[in-house]
Amino acid sequence: MKAQKILTQGIVQGVGFRPYVYRLATELNLKGYVRNLGNVVEIIIEGENTDLFIERLPRELPPIAKINSMNVEGIEVKDYSSFEIIESGDSYSGISVIPPDIAICDKCLDEIRNPQDRRYKYPFNACTDCGPRFTVIESVPYDRIRTSMDEFPLCDDCMVEYKQPLNRRYHGEAICCGECGPQMAFYDGLNKIDSENSIKLGADALKDGKILAIKGIGGTHLAVDAYNDDAIKELRKRLNRPNQAFAVMSKDLKSVQNYAQLSEREIDTITSNKRPIVILKKNDNYPFPESLSPGLHNIGVMLPYSPMHYLLFDEGDIDTYVMTSANIPGEPMMIQNEEIITGVNDYSLVHNRKILNRCDDSVIRFRNNELSFIRRSRGYTPEPYKINYETNDLNVLAVGPELDVTFSIAKDDIVYPSQHIGNTNKPKTLEFLKTAIENMERITKINEFDVIACDMHPHFFTTRLAYELAEKYGADVLPVQHHHAHSVSLANDSAIDEMIVIAADGVGFGSDGTSWGGEILYTDIKSFERMAHLESQLMPGGDMATKYPARMLASILKDEDLIKNYSNHFKYGETEIKNIFKQLESGINVGKTTSTGRVLDSIAVALDICDERTYEGECSMKLESCAYYSTSDLNIPYIIEGNTLNTTEILREVVRLYKNGEKKADIARAGQTAVAQGLSELAVQSADKKKIREIGATGGVFYNEAITDTVKNYIENNGYNFIQHKNTCAGDGSVSLGQAIISKKK
Repeated sequence: MKAQKILTQGIVQGVGFRPYVYRLATELNLKGYVRNLGNVVEIIIEGENTDLFIERLPRELPPIAKINSMNVEGIEVKDYSSFEIIESGDSYSGISVIPPDIAICDKCLDEIRNPQDRRYKYPFNACTDCGPRFTVIESVPYDRIRTSMDEFPLCDDCMVEYKQPLNRRYHGEAICCGECGPQMAFYDGLNKIDSENSIKLGADALKDGKILAIKGIGGTHLAVDAYNDDAIKELRKRLNRPNQAFAVMSKDLKSVQNYAQLSEREIDTITSNKRPIVILKKNDNYPFPESLSPGLHNIGVMLPYSPMHYLLFDEGDIDTYVMTSANIPGEPMMIQNEEIITGVNDYSLVHNRKILNRCDDSVIRFRNNELSFIRRSRGYTPEPYKINYETNDLNVLAVGPELDVTFSIAKDDIVYPSQHIGNTNKPKTLEFLKTAIENMERITKINEFDVIACDMHPHFFTTRLAYELAEKYGADVLPVQHHHAHSVSLANDSAIDEMIVIAADGVGFGSDGTSWGGEILYTDIKSFERMAHLESQLMPGGDMATKYPARMLASILKDEDLIKNYSNHFKYGETEIKNIFKQLESGINVGKTTSTGRVLDSIAVALDICDERTYEGECSMKLESCAYYSTSDLNIPYIIEGNTLNTTEILREVVRLYKNGEKKADIARAGQTAVAQGLSELAVQSADKKKIREIGATGGVFYNEAITDTVKNYIENNGYNFIQHKNTCAGDGSVSLGQAIISKKK
């Protein structure tokens, strides 16, 4: 008889791993125990079949579980009498992590729809295969007493299930029922309405065209009937979101197929147990009002992922609802009941379980059948990344940029990314960032840092926070150039040691003190070299030129008489135009930028598509949607001068073609293509100089499918390997990951 000790790391907590170990050990007639030890699960086995146990353990895991490492050693036989799950300890700190929140499984869904089941219509049904994890945990080891479920002691019936080794609720820390678990409540304004079916009242309110707040798993949604134009417009008015598209939730896949195009990969993703929002193209039968997704050819769609969502559809007869985050733009989602019921909504569906870790919906878009994260959050966070390079022994906290912020914690060769935080120029979001860092420290058991990494921009709130945290931890601060961080998150995704990268976005503070955003960089991970870029343009009024891109168009065209044709896009008409050109001449309050985003925005203004940015990326997104309907191969030539793409001439040609009566969609497509091909040629030239075969693309511009496709084709047709993001965000959501990896690179 042998005795062996196994330490497993990975996704091994909160996923039915210990019950699985128990069942396997019992089946093989082994004795010993299994327990949580902080971030690691310890298994002691004795018997004749220990080798077979070790062979089968990683092969037959529960659906959510994942073993990243197994350390096995022989130990002295102690002659245990049975195999048990014993009480957790915290004597070992490894690299395991709590799994993300997972959509309700089919078995739990069947129960809430079965009138004979004791959990019929219960909106918090869960088991070891599904339900909340990250959003309810306070610290590790993952046991009920360290979650927000601790406030709901199990009833006798649930306790029986919890203690039965062959039951799928065995040691399921989030399990409960209507007798012992959280409860929903319905509010009309501040008044609680007594009802045995609060969700039915919510469905009725939505049918009446009202705005309903729904407190869910990791935050709160505002919902309205997606077919109701008046309700959508009222929601826009109350949220002060005049144009940004609202995401929707449909009751099932068939409903989605009625209004959107879906590829096989999009179907697999939208129906996965992670249930992200997937950006889908509208089809010819699209039935919703223009107010839902104004000026765009696509729409964000998700399927129900919690019991309460399914029950909401079951209780009503509407197949699609608007489901948008309940927050003031730029601020974190509401999670406190008192705040929710006093919001902009008419009615509220809330519950009495605390949300310990906010977690917004993840957003995914497929570009030419390749997955791209726009926001990596619920369903994915906090599953870690592996650093694919030799690392130092420093502990790193990377706080990200300023917009679309995530932070990352790195230890050894593992990086734990946070959920989506948001725009930290808002005080409440900055406080959310600080709280989320403290929560992640507890979950990962990493609470000492040697380096605090941040953006190079000296005035970002995250940069200031980095210096505060450095003082707290006695750590060094490492400022990282914005596009270098982008590039490294991309390189790590494919384990590439050096590459040429096209970094194209709205803005990133350059190492020369100007705004970058149309860059060709070489990186060997640790460092970078700027090889080429878009033509540097002036930004009259600084950020004003970002919000009102007609200012940018005036600067690029450098022709006051020509710009007067666009006077309707300036608030004060020709007077404002005159003042802008005086400002450009004097150089007062005028920045410099090589941003691709500013060029695309200017094309949108030149074609009368969009003249004000009311949400991030609006003008460029509407330009892409206009170009989507192009039916010709109109061509706009581009000029490369040394290591610079001339964007002035591209804009002048756009204006000339528009004036000559060419179709707007065709010009939009040609303008995008010219910018994309120009960047691609600069990248190929740079790759030739460095004798490198890999050319990657990163930055928010590469959410644009047509631009990505153009760049990909150009690079591959010239014999180079095109590298895209796989499990990371092209936008700012993965900047903190890049910062962390640069800090950890040996």
